[in-house]
Amino acid sequence: MKLLVLNGPNINFLGIREKGIYGNDNYETLVSMIEAKAKELGIEVEVFQSNHEGAIIDKIQEAYYEKVDGILINPGAFTHYSYAIRDALASVADIKKIELHISNVHKREDFRHTSVTVPVCDGQIVGLGLKGYLYGLEALMDMVNKK
Repeated sequence: MKLLVLNGPNINFLGIREKGIYGNDNYETLVSMIEAKAKELGIEVEVFQSNHEGAIIDKIQEAYYEKVDGILINPGAFTHYSYAIRDALASVADIKKIELHISNVHKREDFRHTSVTVPVCDGQIVGLGLKGYLYGLEALMDMVNKK
């Protein structure tokens, strides 16, 4: 099984930005956690981060051609306004998808309460910190195995 973890803008600044919201762990720690969990689960995982909308869209389209089984995506701020990323996710309907947010976006600023990307995903994880990524990998595995 092959899963793709996509991270949008500013996720690479974990441990630097708004520590009260995102914690002290840096991006390298997150990637290590994901890779260790994938090894434990016996799955292949690729982790990708970009601050550029087009690069994320390219990666989603690439996932189709590479026969990726599932996508765990933290679109960052693109969650709230990127119809282009939404359309890219919708175009890979056969790939299971979970939207993830480290913080509880529903307890934050009003603009964060709306996601244009979650309607084309199979689930959403919010507010569970970095461990949400680990739960997301397990959930995607379950979804793919039930196809």
